[in-house]
Amino acid sequence: MFPKSPRCQIVPLPRQQAAFVVDGKERLRWHAAEDAPRPFFFPLTGPSGLPLTRMGHPGAPNHDHHRSIWFAHHKVLGIDFWSDNSDAVIRQEQWLAYQDGETEARMAVELGWYDGHDPAPLLKQILVTAIAPAEQNGVLVEIQTSLTSVAESLELEQTNFGLLAVRVAKSISAVFGDGLLTGGDGVQTEKHLFGKSSPWMDYSGTVDTGTIEGVTYFDHQQNASYPSKWHVRDDGWMGASVCRDGPVMLYRDQPTTWRYLLHAHAGPVDVEASNRLAKEFASRPPFIVKPAQKPHHEYQIERLP
Repeated sequence: MFPKSPRCQIVPLPRQQAAFVVDGKERLRWHAAEDAPRPFFFPLTGPSGLPLTRMGHPGAPNHDHHRSIWFAHHKVLGIDFWSDNSDAVIRQEQWLAYQDGETEARMAVELGWYDGHDPAPLLKQILVTAIAPAEQNGVLVEIQTSLTSVAESLELEQTNFGLLAVRVAKSISAVFGDGLLTGGDGVQTEKHLFGKSSPWMDYSGTVDTGTIEGVTYFDHQQNASYPSKWHVRDDGWMGASVCRDGPVMLYRDQPTTWRYLLHAHAGPVDVEASNRLAKEFASRPPFIVKPAQKPHHEYQIERLP
């Protein structure tokens, strides 16, 4: 008799993709093939099974660098890792661990940030992503990223653009659908939220007739910029700006870590419930990727005590 399949699974796929599966349904996919300048997640699906994120801007062809859920930065030593207008690329060097489980599934990968000219990377990135079931068939996607300079130090310059961005589905944007931006204190719309500090940001709207869903994006209290100032737009994207007020220095001997949480949820945003989830997220210990103790495993992902 075969054992029961884990509730949460990472399923490796061709072309450097990985599916994040909960209760037998794919809810998120990682794309790391070299046909795009940077890896990304697409799609993140809501309880209805419909995508809550999209590839590109609905009305601007020069915004194809908006790839659903992705990491990027506008000024790394003055180099543009944000748009598709430079030679800079981010490449997956290797996957480190795929772990299934009853409560969550985890993936760890190593990425390199290249200026497009030097064969050596400027930055190394360790990305840990975990998916877990949430109430009403929602899912929680926890994202932890650690950046290390290859040189002794390196500056992420001041900019609104970076580090983790989310482009929502057309129908839940305010301009192209009936969506609504909401911040952690219940304030709404780009006019009142752009450049303002908030522990979280939400985009919710109609995904199908009679069906409202959304994505809440949480900043973690341990992040240096918490509560971050947000770059948000009514046309459908949101990002916590880690360098809005000034540059961030990265070092070779000390990784700099940021932690985020995405909640794909049913219905419009519930401010009180989101504030509770923010507190729960703040109390969770971070992940650590370390050499595995099990045979036939090189690395394992654990939470710090």
